[in-house]
Amino acid sequence: MAEIRFAGYGGQGIIRSGIIVGKAASIYDNKHGTMSQSFGPEARGGACSSQLVVSDSKVLYPYITVADILVAMSQAGYDKFEAELGDDGLLIFDEDLVEPKSPHGNIKTFAIPATRFAEQLGKKIVANVVILGFFTAITDVVSYEAMKKAIPDSVPEKAIDLNMKAFEHGYNFGLELLKKQKDPQK
Repeated sequence: MAEIRFAGYGGQGIIRSGIIVGKAASIYDNKHGTMSQSFGPEARGGACSSQLVVSDSKVLYPYITVADILVAMSQAGYDKFEAELGDDGLLIFDEDLVEPKSPHGNIKTFAIPATRFAEQLGKKIVANVVILGFFTAITDVVSYEAMKKAIPDSVPEKAIDLNMKAFEHGYNFGLELLKKQKDPQK
């Protein structure tokens, strides 16, 4: 079972990120999942988060108790939810927008310039999909194949190509990072 928190601000696709991973897990990977969301009274710019529980068996409690994974796309999101990350958790963050403090416990951290990559691809709005590609490469929560099916089902038709490029960019960055960590000589 994986308990995941996506955190950022309105307009970054934080809620959609939870929906896409939930769809990939429950529809295409045949797992079970629940997702809930919260956001401030302001739609854009206000704090928001989505929490997702993914399991191979039925999910008996739909809310996260201790996050296994925190995906932070804003400093405020990180600051608000970092304390709920378990001692053996995994922190994934946008390195241009989040400056984490020294991790507690045995937390593993993985950084990606998701917003910068999205801007290079032509639209800052796909930063969440860049980070979802990275998330897919770094974690075992959902498969690459499931995400490649869930993304086109979850974005407007005119934006599918850009979102798939964003996903691939983040995914390949994650694979390269893991390769470097495994064999630092390369």
